[in-house]
This record gives sequence, structure tokens and C-alpha cells, in this order.
Amino acid sequence: MTLEPVIPELEEEENPELKDFSRRFWWTLPLTVIVTLLAMAGHSLQLMHGTQQNWVELALATPVTLWGGWVFFTRGIDSILRRSPNMWTLIGLGTAAAYFYSVAATLVPQWFPAAFLQDGRIGVYFEAAAVIISLTLLGQMLELKARSQTSAAIKSLLGLAPKTARRIGADGREEDIPLTHVHQGDHLRVRPGEKVPVDGTVLEGESAVDESMLTGEPVPVTKRVGDALIGATLNTHGSLVMQAQKVGAETMLSQIVQMVARAQRSKAPMQRMADAVAGYFVVGVILVAVLTFLGWGLFGPESGWVFGLINAVAVLIIACPCALGLATPMSVMVATGKAAGSGVLFRDAGAIENLCKIDTLIVDKTGTLTEGRPVFHSAEGTGAFDSGEVLRLAASLDQGSEHPLAHAIVDHARSKGLVLAKPETFESGSGIGVRGRVEGRSLQLGNTALMDEAGVDIDPLRNRAEQLRLEGISIIYLAVDGRLAGLLAVSDPIKPTSQQAVSRLQGEDVKVIMATGDGLTTARAVARQLGIEEVHGEVKPQDKEQLAAALQGQGRRVAMAGDGINDAPALARADVGIAMGTGTDVAMNSAQVTLVKGDLMGILRARTLSLATVRNMRQNLVFAFLYNAMGIPLAAGLLYPLTGHLLSPLVAALAMSVSSASVVFNALRLRQTRID
Repeated sequence: MTLEPVIPELEEEENPELKDFSRRFWWTLPLTVIVTLLAMAGHSLQLMHGTQQNWVELALATPVTLWGGWVFFTRGIDSILRRSPNMWTLIGLGTAAAYFYSVAATLVPQWFPAAFLQDGRIGVYFEAAAVIISLTLLGQMLELKARSQTSAAIKSLLGLAPKTARRIGADGREEDIPLTHVHQGDHLRVRPGEKVPVDGTVLEGESAVDESMLTGEPVPVTKRVGDALIGATLNTHGSLVMQAQKVGAETMLSQIVQMVARAQRSKAPMQRMADAVAGYFVVGVILVAVLTFLGWGLFGPESGWVFGLINAVAVLIIACPCALGLATPMSVMVATGKAAGSGVLFRDAGAIENLCKIDTLIVDKTGTLTEGRPVFHSAEGTGAFDSGEVLRLAASLDQGSEHPLAHAIVDHARSKGLVLAKPETFESGSGIGVRGRVEGRSLQLGNTALMDEAGVDIDPLRNRAEQLRLEGISIIYLAVDGRLAGLLAVSDPIKPTSQQAVSRLQGEDVKVIMATGDGLTTARAVARQLGIEEVHGEVKPQDKEQLAAALQGQGRRVAMAGDGINDAPALARADVGIAMGTGTDVAMNSAQVTLVKGDLMGILRARTLSLATVRNMRQNLVFAFLYNAMGIPLAAGLLYPLTGHLLSPLVAALAMSVSSASVVFNALRLRQTRID
């Protein structure tokens, strides 16, 4: 593998290795197709004399093998020189054996016994070498494209940061400077609609800042003097002057990028074990081939060295890792296609393999268990005001507000057909609510702090408000001419399928844990409705990642389901990250599984398919190893004393093809799996 940067750059050229493999594959593919068709049908059609066909196949297969497969040979040689045998070792040896055996059969056919003559020529296997090279190139292209997606999450994060900042000089002059020129202590202006450049604190002004790109929470947070600002968040309407405190790699955005990159670079123990098994398998195959050659040469009949060479070639061909290479990818290809039709997108084979093993699921609340957008819940009046009048007056005043809670109130009032009045005056920016005049009356609409400031007594509705808050609902009071008129409740409803999904997961012995940036009271209220016992509230992105790491340290298999950028580190750290397709691009790029519909029931569908796929992959591996276990002794000539026959490389190549076909057909059975 070529070297890759630890932190990918936002703008970078196409992977040069992928570009090289693509060029080799497409230029040699026509030659592979021609030589394969010629080998399969040339004899029956009698297009040319046998020896002539050998020369034609040699001319066609040589560019494919020596140019198209050159990188495989160099990797195979490196694996031997570095004493790290791997699948490249077998691919290199198997392909080289098939090719150079065929070259020898074409150039010096007299070296081979008469028994190997077929249609007046020695059988050659140029097509086997060419097909192996082309299939391996194709597999590498697909792998490189998939691997390049691992940096997509980091690139999405890097793309959030603004390119410039507006610095205020000591003399009061303002200028736009590159973000990299911002230093700690600099005074910066953040105008309406601009992104906060770096982490810092508010020095002047008030505004609502949309932090959803980092926190996943939909409601903008009001920022006043002394409040903290996070880089890459969006200033909605007010103008702010801030002091830079954390710049460069110290910002929260940069820390999240680093956590995602670190988690993605970690290697699962299962992968290490697979690498070790592959190494032993390669060594074993090579050892058998060498012993076959020496055994026939030293102890065989006349022309024993020729028989030894042929049998050693047969061992390498029959042990060529085509079936082993197809065993997992074929199952994965079928499974991912099946899953996509059900709204589940798998990122890689590791996700499919690990998903069926999870025993713990960490879920975010907003956008994962809930809809992720404020919805009007109810309105209640007091005194001379009924609920309808409270809603009408509040919606009339809120027409001038950009706050998501205000949108929920206004949209509901309009859906009810209420006629809204135009506010005569409107004042916002207090951070605790809005004020104005509607139809000649003075209105205050906001939280408890606003009511206290206006001297409004909220005791008549205080108990009712506390009851609603315990259900995770936000409360907004309305005062008219200095007296409490009523309250409005706005909630983030739980998705209809969340309770069923949580219940079924728990029934499958999966422990469900909620971890959210919301307040603990609200989180517990939602958890009670869903039957979730363990709840973590007011957690930061690094807290979620640490929670996943701590559970893994206890030996648990952890999956993380979320939809926000704040979930990205935990999604990358977990054994399986599951993103809601309705969430952010960063969350989806960090996860190995994406639920397109944003429905937790997709996890159950994914688990069902994961179980079926892992079972199918194990069957495929059994097929592949069974053919090798039976074929290698036959290819080595162990039955020659009993039967008087040897397994020629042609039969070895046929057995290799049959093993590959069995794997393919078995994998196709996954299409019939019921996962809904």
C-alpha cells in the first residue's frame, strides 16, 4: 500500500495508486477477454494449429501478466524479502507459475512427457494467469475506492471551518485575514450569517448561534457577553465581537477531526488474526509445492523432475487464493445490494461481520430516537385567555422571530387556520424571549427569566410547566399587559418506531444506552418512555467517544447510532458506527452503517442480514478450504501410486474454477434472505 496522510487534506488529487491500477486494468482487459475466449473455444472451432495457438496466447497474455500484474509480482517479492508472507505471495507465485509454465510449454515443448500432449501441443494456462491478474486488479480498484471514503468524514469536518476571519485592530480598523493568521487574544467580528472562525468568548453583542453542525441539537443557542463560542458554528442574525482563545489544532473542530482520524486508523483484533492465518496458509502452500517438486525429483520415476515441476505448478494453481479471495467479497457484494433495497447501507465487510456480534448499543437522542425538529405540543390559557387565543397572540408576535421554536408555534397556528395579526413592534435579542405590541397590547413571550424580569407571576401555571418539563418538553410563557395569559409547550417527538426498535433490541440481549448533549432531565424523560435504563446527559463529543472506548475496555462489543457531527468520534471509535441518513454528512461518513430512512428498525434489519451474511461467509470459506484440503494432496501426486494418474495443471485450474463457482452461487443465495 502507498503511504497516506494521517489527516487528509480538503483538496487533494486522485489517489495515484487507484489511477495506476485503473489504467492497467482497462488497457489489459480486452487482451484477457480474447485469450480466455481463445483458450475456451479455440480448439473446438479449429481456428489455428495447436502450437500456433500457444504462440498467439503467449503474445496476448504477456502484456497482461508482465505489465498489468507487475505490481503484484513486486509486492510478492517484497513479502518474501521482508519475511511477511501474505496473499500477494500466493498471487505472485501462482500467477508466475501458471505463466512461466505455459511459456516453457510454448518455447520448449520437448521438455514435457508425451502424456501431456493435447491436440498436438502441450496444454498451456495463459488464460489462468491473465484472468487472475485482471480479477485482482479489479478487486484492488474497488478496495482503493472504498478505502478513500474513510477520509470523507474528516474532509467534511475540515470543510466546516471558514476560510477567513474579520480581525479588529487596536485602532478599530477591521480587515479580513486567512484563518491561519488568527492568534490567541485577537478580537474578531462575526457578522450575521457568518461562521464563528475559532473558539473564544463573546465581548460585545448578542445573537442566536446555530451549533447543530457540532452538537446535533436543532435549537440555536443565545450567546451574550461572556458566553463561549465554538469555531465553525453559524451566527444567525446578530453581530458579535469575540476574543479568540483556541486556534489551530486546539479548537474543538480540530480535536474532533483528530479523534475521528485516530479511531479510523485503529485495527480490529479480528483483522490481525486473519492476517496471521493468511501468513501461515501461504507458508504452508509454498512448503507443499517445494516438497512436491523435491519429492518427485529425488524419489520419482524417470523424468521425475519434470513430473515434480508439473505437480508443483498444479499445487500452486489449485491453491491460488481466488476462492479465498471471493469468499468474503461475494457475500458482501450480495448482502450490501440486499441491504440497500431495505434502506441499510454498509460501509465495509468489517461492519457486516461485527454487527451480529454487538451486545451494546449507544444511541443519541435528538434525530436518532426523536424526530430532531421542534414540534408544537400544546397551549394552555389562564384567566380571560383560552388556549386558542394564547396560540394566536404568541404566533402573531413570533412572526418576526427566526427561532426554531417560534417557527413551530407559527406553523401550527397557521395550520389551524388562525388569523394572525401583524405585530406593531417587535424586540428580540434578550436571550430569554421576545417582546412587542400586537393589536395595541403589550406582549412578553419567553422563559421564566423573562417573566421574572417583567414582574409577571407564573404561579398559576408553575406546576403544570414542571409536569411538562419532566416529559422533556420546552415551556414558553405568554404575558399580556403585564399579566400571565398562558403557556405554550414545544417538543421534539419520539420517532414512531423507536420504542419497538429498542424493545426488540433488548429482547435480543443488546443493552441500549442513551448518550445525548441534551439536559439530563429531558434525556431521562425520553428514556423512561422507551424503557432505556442507562442515560448519559449533557455529554460532549469526546465524552461519547470515551464512553464507547470504556465499554470496549470492559470486553463489550459496541455499536453507536447517531446523526450529528458530535457523534462522529464515537461512530468511528465503536466496533460498528450506525448513522441516520437524515443526519449530517460527517456522521454518515464516519459510520460503517447508514440507515437511509433514519429509522432504528433498520438496525434490526441490518443485524438479521449480518447474521445471514456471516454464516454465508463461513460456508464460503469452508468451500474454499475444502477444495484446497482435497486438491493440494491430489495435485502433489499422493494418489499416483494407487491410480497411476497425476492431477495436471489443467484439472487443477478447473478445480480452482469450480471452487470459485461454488462460492459465487452460495453467496447468491443471500438474495433470498428475509430481513423485513
